Amino acid sequence: MSPALEALMQADGTPYPGKGVMLEPFVHQVGGHSCVLRFGEQTICKPLIPREHQFYKSLPPEMRKFTPQYRGVVSVSFEEDEEGNLCLIAYPLHSESGDLENKDPSADCEPKSKMLKLNNKKQSSLLLENDNYSKDRARNRRKKDKIMSYNRDELQQQAEELYFSLEKGNVVPQIKHNPWSLKCHQQHLQRMKENAKHRNQYKFILLENLTWRYTVPCVLDLKMGTRQHGDDASEEKKAHQIRKCQQSTSASIGVRLCGMQVYQSDSGQLMFMNKYHGRKLTLAGFKEALYQFFHNECRLRRELLSPVLRRLREMQAALEACDTGEAGGPAVDVRMIDFAHTTCRHYGEDSVVHEGQDSGFIFGLQNLITIISELEDHSTD
Repeated sequence: MSPALEALMQADGTPYPGKGVMLEPFVHQVGGHSCVLRFGEQTICKPLIPREHQFYKSLPPEMRKFTPQYRGVVSVSFEEDEEGNLCLIAYPLHSESGDLENKDPSADCEPKSKMLKLNNKKQSSLLLENDNYSKDRARNRRKKDKIMSYNRDELQQQAEELYFSLEKGNVVPQIKHNPWSLKCHQQHLQRMKENAKHRNQYKFILLENLTWRYTVPCVLDLKMGTRQHGDDASEEKKAHQIRKCQQSTSASIGVRLCGMQVYQSDSGQLMFMNKYHGRKLTLAGFKEALYQFFHNECRLRRELLSPVLRRLREMQAALEACDTGEAGGPAVDVRMIDFAHTTCRHYGEDSVVHEGQDSGFIFGLQNLITIISELEDHSTD
């Protein structure tokens, strides 16, 4: 284990007997099917997919500010604590054996939903964040966090848009549960439990937690690009993914909504939208969803539009200059995430090599910039 990773486990992780770190659900995951877990306040982890791991290790320096920081690899075990509760525990990785490599999670769950190609037409996710509560403002007012109770069965239903009420008053709102992250966590635990007799060690990659600076982060997960299938997809899978794109805004504008959580400060509610809702949105519906993301129920947060647009234009310029086959002001962040199906000319094992820019991603980025620019223009009328 590297000294940097050892220091990270000691400083950021929740200790567990045996020099391990207990992993918890990452409550701000609003999209995707891969389980994202909280390693510590500033670090998350997710199952290691070799292609995504290779992407982070070979990422060009000029692109790193547009992605979460890569922080290493850990070994994760499925264990029971003293009370019999099932836990996921991260330990330092002592072996580089290929036996710990994880297969593509889409092979035993739902279809691939996160794709990026820096040099052609696959899709990726774009994460936008803003904050309705500053941590600095909240720190002196923090008391024991509370959340109104709700029926757990409600989380199991396939509702596409949900509202949860958070305690108001002097108590700073805290998110304890997110319907999508809880669903992914439970599914992953179940798969690991079923495989426990045959295997109980998995590699996970550690990544920067982009939400850690925010008390109640508003998160928008967008799938970028006009193509969803990989080069190695079967004809049946390819047809299915093409049809899915054609039936959503992916085909028309190169971007669609995968998930969203927004804190509505007036009512004290968190509003969630999932990917099933996002697939059904028309262009007008997608624009309305973006409006909702930047609206806190009282007003459109105009001060966020300019820094988000600046960040998106920086990303577009970097992508257009990238032939691979920090904005100041209000608290916002824009990053690309999820690279499990990336490809570039340096991937020697790929049968198909793409040249030039990722035109589908850039197409979606241009349309996203246009739509948010329209919001900015109309907000000044």
